[in-house]
Amino acid sequence: MELMVVLAFVGTIAAIALPMMSRALASIRLNGAIRSISNVAAVTKTKAGAQFTRARLYIDRAANSYHIETWIPGAAPGTGNWVADGGTSFLPVNVTFNFNPVGSAPANTQPAIGHAPPCMDDNAPPAAIANTSCIVFNSRGIPINDVGAPTTADAVYITDGSAVLAVTVTATGLIGVWNTTPSVIPAWTIS
Repeated sequence: MELMVVLAFVGTIAAIALPMMSRALASIRLNGAIRSISNVAAVTKTKAGAQFTRARLYIDRAANSYHIETWIPGAAPGTGNWVADGGTSFLPVNVTFNFNPVGSAPANTQPAIGHAPPCMDDNAPPAAIANTSCIVFNSRGIPINDVGAPTTADAVYITDGSAVLAVTVTATGLIGVWNTTPSVIPAWTIS
């Protein structure tokens, strides 16, 4: 009889703790993913300055992956190609590059919510690569668009359905990490 009471007690505790543990692990995965993206963005910015070239954080939204690429100039002016620098990282299970249903970007970051512009291929003239986003830094650590002008459109959003997190890059190169609940009118907080 005592054994049955102990087993019932342990079962009740486990039934209460399991959902809480599951939510905590999901939160840890999501927060770890956004911190990893933020760190890779900072490394990308540093590589651009250290190698006196352009570097980009290449995000493949279809494959839920990201990596760093550096620009290797060609022999002729205006030629060259992007080369992967290091390995590819993948988002955790149930985490995707998305911001739905959030309707606005964090304050003073982007004119309108959206992922960074698509990555451009090495062709002349360059063409956009589908389902990608790139945050490109010049050798001074300033985020630039595909024609080399400073930009304020750079952001990456991830979600697992319970929260939406963002990495934003200001025109001065400041990298911020934000979070909000998934609602049309968000309450962004910087972390």
